[in-house]
Amino acid sequence: MTDLKSQIEDFGRRARAAARVLARTSAEQKNQGLLAMADEIVAAAPSILEANAKDVAKATAEGLSKAMIDRLTLDTKRLEAMADGIRQVAALPDPVGEQIRDWTRPNGLRISKVRVPIGVVGIIYESRPNVTSDAAVLCTKTGNATILRGGSESIHSNVAIAAALSRGAAKAGLPEDSVLLIPTTDREAVKHLCAMDKYLDVIVPRGGKGLIETVVSHARMPVIKHYDGICIIYVDKEADLAMAENIVLNAKCQRPGVCNAIETVLVHRDIADQFFATTGKALLERNVEIRGDDATRAALGDKAKAATPEDYRTEFLDLIIASKVVGGVGEAIDHIELNGSHHSDGIVTANEQTAERFLAEVDSATVYWNASTRFTDGGEFGFGAEIGISTDKLHARGPMALEELTTYKYLLRGTGQIRN
Repeated sequence: MTDLKSQIEDFGRRARAAARVLARTSAEQKNQGLLAMADEIVAAAPSILEANAKDVAKATAEGLSKAMIDRLTLDTKRLEAMADGIRQVAALPDPVGEQIRDWTRPNGLRISKVRVPIGVVGIIYESRPNVTSDAAVLCTKTGNATILRGGSESIHSNVAIAAALSRGAAKAGLPEDSVLLIPTTDREAVKHLCAMDKYLDVIVPRGGKGLIETVVSHARMPVIKHYDGICIIYVDKEADLAMAENIVLNAKCQRPGVCNAIETVLVHRDIADQFFATTGKALLERNVEIRGDDATRAALGDKAKAATPEDYRTEFLDLIIASKVVGGVGEAIDHIELNGSHHSDGIVTANEQTAERFLAEVDSATVYWNASTRFTDGGEFGFGAEIGISTDKLHARGPMALEELTTYKYLLRGTGQIRN
């Protein structure tokens, strides 16, 4: 226990030293470091895939769901996409040093509000090894050092990816300790990391509710939370039903194991029979289990299971969807407020007034009109990558990328002013 605590404290010291160097590193040099990281991911592909195969084999033997194994699995195409994502981040404008505001007081004192790195960012995550790359490169781009602690499911993959990123950074002259990964699955590592407020400026948990609640209960520094993705789509009575089918199928079936996949569909009672005759049938054909209220089951018969109240508050991360028939947009908004997770919710309708009410009243990080919730993603927003989807309201909300990894400070330039 003491050795683990000492190891993590050592990581904290090293990351703090690296952060001080990164904070004064030019945008050009950071970008060169990112390009070297991308090249190193490509060069290390055989060793990364070999490590990933160990994780996938273990996950399969332990009976993890197909959706979870899909999130875990890497192949040549996904590694190439990882490298391309790093290059995309390198090509983005560097927010560090950006002047947010500048003004001069009556006494001649000039005040500037400027973006600066946060410092050291701790990131705790589960399953998806691509988070190792996304988190590391976004932090590096913004002049932050990062300490990563991945889940046991992807430990071999994470170690191999982090090693490649560190080699790339060092080859470009960046601190080798810019990216540090805790190479143990011991759960005590999370508690030790959460106690390191001397070195960590913020901590970001990405994973299940249990992980996030553990981090929140132990953290001595600010936490930016990535809570459940209980995403909901409401199909209004004035929806184009062909459009609604495409959106619902995409949002549920394309990748059911991700946080921006929908878990509930709400349907206006006036079009419920038509919706379930088409979209309901299409969901069943794609092996989606439908758990519905009485009205859903009246339309689908024994093809739908009876939903429990808990089904409407569950992030299934699988080919399961909860369904409910509602009387209108107001009832849909109330359902989302009561059961959703303030992540990503959408409406399908041709009525602009109804849509604008939904957009204004649904209190979620991202709210959609006539589009799939699957677009809640840093890459799809044009951010290059993301740390996660924050469901908090302070500092960061929605896809958390470059700007969200900066804070600001005030620079004051005077000519000898004193306060009377």
